[in-house]
Amino acid sequence: MNNIVPSADRTLIYNVWVVNEGRRFYGYVLTEGAFIKEVGEGDAPDSCFEGATAVDGRGRLLLPGVIDTHVHFRDPGLTHKADMATESMAAVAGGVTSFIDMPNTKPPTVSMKAVEEKLNRAAGVSMANYGFFIGATAENLAELEAADYSRVAGVKVFMGSSTGNMLVEDDDILARIMKNVPVLVAVHAEDEELLKSNRAAVVARYGEDLPMEFHPVIRNHNVCMRASQRAVELAHRYNHRLHLLHVSTACELDLLSEGGPEGKLVTAETCPQYLAFSDEQYDMLGARIKCNPAIKRPADRDALRRAVQTGKIDTIATDHAPHLLEEKRGTALTAVSGMPMIQFSLTLMLQMAEEGMFDIDTVVEKMCHNPALIYGIDRRGFIRPGYYADLVLVDNDCEPYTITDQWAVSRCGWTPLSGLTVGNKVDMTMVNGVVAYRLGVSFSNVRGMELHFNARR
Repeated sequence: MNNIVPSADRTLIYNVWVVNEGRRFYGYVLTEGAFIKEVGEGDAPDSCFEGATAVDGRGRLLLPGVIDTHVHFRDPGLTHKADMATESMAAVAGGVTSFIDMPNTKPPTVSMKAVEEKLNRAAGVSMANYGFFIGATAENLAELEAADYSRVAGVKVFMGSSTGNMLVEDDDILARIMKNVPVLVAVHAEDEELLKSNRAAVVARYGEDLPMEFHPVIRNHNVCMRASQRAVELAHRYNHRLHLLHVSTACELDLLSEGGPEGKLVTAETCPQYLAFSDEQYDMLGARIKCNPAIKRPADRDALRRAVQTGKIDTIATDHAPHLLEEKRGTALTAVSGMPMIQFSLTLMLQMAEEGMFDIDTVVEKMCHNPALIYGIDRRGFIRPGYYADLVLVDNDCEPYTITDQWAVSRCGWTPLSGLTVGNKVDMTMVNGVVAYRLGVSFSNVRGMELHFNARR
């Protein structure tokens, strides 16, 4: 490729394989300003080159920008780990052009005022497009009812304890939300009562100095299944849209239906870590792969991979949760949970597709198309004329290389994928018609836009 950095005026990306809406075709994409002007098959006509910055894709893949609908950018209040500037830079380095950030910050994002403060912060520093959840608590139903859901992705409910202090254990509260708040509810589904019981039983028998292999024993299949069953039952009772976050078990898949997300009352997300790892790797990777819900057995990993292909899993998001490595030291009880994933999520998923676990079209569907459909994100997630020019150029036939911690852009400075050898890389990321990342260089002056939502409520 040439070394010209395209401007926001008019850019032609040609000689590429466009992957979009279940098709792969040789062609080109012309952008004008922030939008896609033309998508064509075959060689680009001479008229497209006129007045345009031309980017020769050299036969590589051109995908819609990834929409990561589940991130924890730690801003405000936990910015020693990460913030919107550093993590949005990691995002565009990995082909992620839009993100939706979770509310368990300090202070928590549990009011429209707090959402607006985060929107204002993102407008000044975020390289990717941005949106935010509002969090549910036992006391903020009035705030949830008053929120502007054209500017808020949905309501996030923590049914099990995780980072932050936003636990909603009472089904009556979740039922009130579903009855009174006309917006998608996204849940972290772990049963808190059973989780506490498991922890107490394990500590009573083995003591508190527990190796990491006990993490999925405490946060086991029953912890996830019981909470997911409760949430799904309430969704059907009140005919309310529900999105199950970071599904980690094979048994939860029995609650889900196959096919595309259109018309589904209950949709589901999993994360790359649940597709790549199993509990057999705690011995080697330890707290680097400690997250909530816990990574579980090989049979769960394999069932989740099949569910991605069949459509029981609708979206793949990262649950990007950076912590400093010093905070990851400790036992199954004391090491913090969460891992940075956003920079290498697309690379990992494409590598898994290359190895035959699913096809590239499915990766694009789960990481680009379906997030836009489920959350009703305005004109993003597809390569279509009139849509925002959020695009990713991927070299899927590069010389194999090994990911290391030194590659990490996130402030925390590490990745659980260190040591993984892959054969693809992001060459260029375009956000709203402007190049934000190219050939290893991030252009930190680029700013994303606020996402707008119009989901079926």
